[in-house]
Amino acid sequence: MYELHQVGDNTFYIDCPAKMGVYRTAPDEAVLIDSGNDKEAGKKALRRFEEQGWRLRAVYSTHSNADHIGGNNLLAARTGCPLYAAGLEAAFTRTPILEPSFLYGGYPPKALRNKFLMAQPSEALPLTPDVLPQGLSSFPLPGHFFDMVGFRTDDGVVFAADALVGGATLEKYHVSFVYDVEAYLNSLDSLCAMEASLFVPSHAEPVTDIAPLAAQNRQKIEELLHLIPTLSHGEPATFEELLCLLFTHYGLEMDFNQYVLVGSTLRSYLAYLLDTGCMTAAFSQNRLLWAPAQS
Repeated sequence: MYELHQVGDNTFYIDCPAKMGVYRTAPDEAVLIDSGNDKEAGKKALRRFEEQGWRLRAVYSTHSNADHIGGNNLLAARTGCPLYAAGLEAAFTRTPILEPSFLYGGYPPKALRNKFLMAQPSEALPLTPDVLPQGLSSFPLPGHFFDMVGFRTDDGVVFAADALVGGATLEKYHVSFVYDVEAYLNSLDSLCAMEASLFVPSHAEPVTDIAPLAAQNRQKIEELLHLIPTLSHGEPATFEELLCLLFTHYGLEMDFNQYVLVGSTLRSYLAYLLDTGCMTAAFSQNRLLWAPAQS
């Protein structure tokens, strides 16, 4: 774990639960793509840089989920390097309580103010083309989170962030976090249209052909879109009832973290199904009830 793998003349990744990308910009310096889930991950990344004799020039975040920015604070404090994130991701990075607040839908209880959902704050600057070193570019990958981006190096390596989940993880947990279903599906299409020597998803093994993994992820999305309207067997149901039925269907175990992660994702699916005319939403006796649309 945390081994450095070279995948191009100047491109590397650090193998860890949320893979970090590395792009060497000069013989004695490199930049980091994401910083891991906590300060220990940041320390290990910095150790890899020190072993190579590299100065950390900057950290570029794919998005602001805590497992991707957890090392930011330590790395900035120890090296003085700038941190960059795109759009709303920069706001979440600077004010990380926004993540559990967004997921919960209000001020989060202490059980949700944990390092899994809330990194230490770090001062992210706007990610714009002019702050990227020559040989590294970014591109939008929305869907999983607000303004998530991927990165491409001139070695032909694409860092795909959380746009895809590994097949084994999909089959174990079934419901991966999605903020915008339509944007997520479009991002899968965008990745499949790209040519690259290697794709490096954050939570799956690197692959030369992204299409099979993208198809697995799309299939799971389509499975959920078919399943959710059938959970209550045609009877109107509240969100909480549907969430319970979804956990039961897949044999998932609920805790506070899973409640907000799967719950937020279910709300996103319901919004998509409502907007596409596949489900209806109506208020009855002060309850919002969801039901499959009548054909």
